[in-house]
Amino acid sequence: MKFRLIWIGKTKDKNWKALQEEYLGRLSHFVRCEITEIKDSGPRDTPDIEGERILAALNQKTFAVLLDVSGEPISSPGLAKKIEGWQNRGLSDVAFIIGGANGVSRRVAETADISLSLSFLTFTHDMARAVLLEQLYRAYTIIKGFPYQK
Repeated sequence: MKFRLIWIGKTKDKNWKALQEEYLGRLSHFVRCEITEIKDSGPRDTPDIEGERILAALNQKTFAVLLDVSGEPISSPGLAKKIEGWQNRGLSDVAFIIGGANGVSRRVAETADISLSLSFLTFTHDMARAVLLEQLYRAYTIIKGFPYQK
């Protein structure tokens, strides 16, 4: 299985970048990962334009997971169970999508196979990226029975 992490813009703060790289490195011991950074929208761009950029990064076989505050709330053990289920189904390409500041277009939301919420709280994009990577790593430690999740 391969995880594709698709998000809008680049991480500018060096501390958040270092944290993301730390968890990406840990996660890569369990699953292949690829990050796709989509160009930030301009002041006149609509969520539809940004959405087209996101959709262009997906392919037909991608299982798309939209991270959205209105998505299904999930616990760390719940995420681990979902990942195990995806592995058992033989999914080869799972994309996690973090939209822009104005959310995602309707088309992106409709294309997603599932929508999950990292929290009811609002995070900065840099923080959401780090939380996602940490939670994916945590899910694999749960699956493998490693003591990290305690």
